Amino acid sequence: MGFVKGLKCRECGQAYPKEPIHVCSFCFGPLEVEYDYDGIKKVLTKDIITSRATNMWRYKELLPLDGEPTVGVEAGFTPLLRAHNLAKVLGVKELYIKNDSVNHPTWSFKDRVVSVALSKAKEFGFKTVACATTGNLGNAVAAQAVQAGLESYVFMPVNLEQGKMVGTLVYGPRVIGIEGNYDGVNRLCSEIAGKYGWAFANINVRPYYAEGSKTYGHEVVEQLGWKAPKHIVVPMAGGSLILKILKAIKEFKMFGFIPDADTKLYGAQASGSAPISTAVKNGWDTIKPVKPDTIAQSIAIGNPADGYHAVKAIMESGGWAEDVTDEELVEDGIKLLASTEGIFTETAGGVTVAVAKKLIEQGRIPRDESIVISITGNGLKTQEAVLGKLEQPHKLIKASLEDFDAFMEKEGVAPSQRETEAGGVLASTKEK
Repeated sequence: MGFVKGLKCRECGQAYPKEPIHVCSFCFGPLEVEYDYDGIKKVLTKDIITSRATNMWRYKELLPLDGEPTVGVEAGFTPLLRAHNLAKVLGVKELYIKNDSVNHPTWSFKDRVVSVALSKAKEFGFKTVACATTGNLGNAVAAQAVQAGLESYVFMPVNLEQGKMVGTLVYGPRVIGIEGNYDGVNRLCSEIAGKYGWAFANINVRPYYAEGSKTYGHEVVEQLGWKAPKHIVVPMAGGSLILKILKAIKEFKMFGFIPDADTKLYGAQASGSAPISTAVKNGWDTIKPVKPDTIAQSIAIGNPADGYHAVKAIMESGGWAEDVTDEELVEDGIKLLASTEGIFTETAGGVTVAVAKKLIEQGRIPRDESIVISITGNGLKTQEAVLGKLEQPHKLIKASLEDFDAFMEKEGVAPSQRETEAGGVLASTKEK
């Protein structure tokens, strides 16, 4: 059995049983999973964690299941890479990329949350799962529903990137295209969830679903050698991921796995959809909804569900929030990361890299302390963002060395002595 005591309202503290509900009936605040941490402390150690398979379920006591996971069991434990080349460009000492663009099975951090949501939906006895999505979530729900033998419905704005559409349709779910932006899709799905009795990953199963994001933070800490980073930059849509990363770090401090939990949180948004960033920069304690207008569609949520709490967490950590234009997210984000570290990220990752660059240049993130940049999705899903903004292939030549030599001569590049001796055999080899 697991260690979940029940649900608890984040606003008023009202307690609820373990059920597929997500809103407090007293104050309409969001519900959060409440754990028996004392019980977890008795059974979970660092040695036990490191002895387990390298996936997100190595932290299973800190996830909201009553039994073993049944869906997405290979998700998680993605690479934490020391980004030497990007660090040199940005002028910082210790920079890491947490790369969920290679997550399993659909190349985004949403594989984590869906693994938890669908495993919990099966525990509740649901036969149909669904979601409102800006792309990555739909991919993950569709793929993992197939693995779980569940029927699935995916509701998405009709103007999503082709890669996101194909990445959902290929698994064979029922995809419902909705006119308008994500906020309208989400409102509709809230009504459908109540009427049809389906398990919506990010609505009535949301308290459990959101806990999957914690494993992103757990992994960062473990992969840094059981220490929390001094600074972490996180993309924000609804605001949940940044909160769960903080929760993960605090959990490890609570258990004595790390000496301190003084990480500063930095939220990243696109300027065309930046309600959380705007609130932080203006010192507001409320979120003013906006109408999204950005190519970063996966984080284009104008009325973020966890916006208020994200602002509070950022400010209490001593961090900050910033936003970047669509041009900046491509040039200072997607293209910069690809050309320095060989990682092709989607638009959300472009936002995060570009915001990190801006915050470092502003002096808000110091250059001599550990920094983690969160990459949450794969660039192959949002190729439209860079089409027309990359160097085009060189002029077509015939398949002959003479044509290539002529091309290189025009480029001002001559073959080196080592490359031409002995008909292309290296001089060092010839000498031997």
